Amino acid sequence: MKKSHVVYLVCTAAMIGTGLGAAPASADHTTHVVHPGESIQKAVDASESGDTVLVTSGTYHESVKVSTPGLTLRGVGRGTVIRPSTEKATDNTCAEGGNGICVIGTKDKNVKGITVANLTVTGFKRTGLFSMATDGLTVRNVTAVKNGVWGIAQERSVHGIFLDNIARDNGDAGIFLANTIKAEEGAADTEGTVVAHNRLEGNRIGITVRRLRNLAVADNYIGGNCAGVFVVGDENKPMAGDLVVRDNHVVRNNKSCPKTDRLEALQGSGIVLTGTEKVLVADNTVEGNSGKSSMSGGIVLAASMVGAPNSKNEITGNRLRDNSPADLVNAGTGETAKSNTFEGNTCGASKPAGLC
Repeated sequence: MKKSHVVYLVCTAAMIGTGLGAAPASADHTTHVVHPGESIQKAVDASESGDTVLVTSGTYHESVKVSTPGLTLRGVGRGTVIRPSTEKATDNTCAEGGNGICVIGTKDKNVKGITVANLTVTGFKRTGLFSMATDGLTVRNVTAVKNGVWGIAQERSVHGIFLDNIARDNGDAGIFLANTIKAEEGAADTEGTVVAHNRLEGNRIGITVRRLRNLAVADNYIGGNCAGVFVVGDENKPMAGDLVVRDNHVVRNNKSCPKTDRLEALQGSGIVLTGTEKVLVADNTVEGNSGKSSMSGGIVLAASMVGAPNSKNEITGNRLRDNSPADLVNAGTGETAKSNTFEGNTCGASKPAGLC
């Protein structure tokens, strides 16, 4: 990734965080108001591009599928709560998949410009908010709590914005971004997706970025998970990487999680890179992450589950302390491992020695 592009992505995150990235509402479109006891899905189905579905405070037992370009689905805050229906789903693929809100394009065309904001999704078997084949999806001020797998998840999408969300106590990642879930493919270009100003707590992993390129994870609070941030790659080409993990506060991710089919038991991992290239990890505060797994420590460069190494990553300007077994870990060997650079970091101990 060119340095200018790195700066662009991080500045974009900052602009969005101050509201400069938000488009003004148009007076030409309709707002459909939903009250408790009414169907959110019916309002969504009745909407046209550019409309807003405004869901008032209350609890709604349903799953909602959104595929109308330019639609805004918005609650009035955390008091707008979407939970699973008590009735068996018969014609709602979102509900059948165990998801709360689904934003879905098609195999041949991404759905553009949808916004989901200011609401809570909780208790779903799989994902609170799942999106696939989207372009420019904005997820903002969404609280995703106690969902079975992911809080907020996205695959096969570009230009995403994930801002000011809370993901807590979900079974796997609080925020999960991937190229595709079901196939073995090279890393996909997200064309500048931004994950910023989110709070991720009590999940298995705070944020997972899997087989992706060209995005920024910036200025998030990530604490109390089994692992903070995972940037995951493998032997497929292009490799995962060419992205930024910057200005995050990654603290005490010491919850203990058992192993899965894809990953060993986790505890005490701050920021982990596996099978990546050209990732910039800069200016993060990483403190108090402690465990005994092979991926425990502050900032850890580990081989992927298929043995793919990390190469040409830059670890610079981070503030690390009280991480165990070390603040910085570069687990690779040989010239490939030496291609990863560690500069200007404040830390106490490293493996191997000399990285601080």
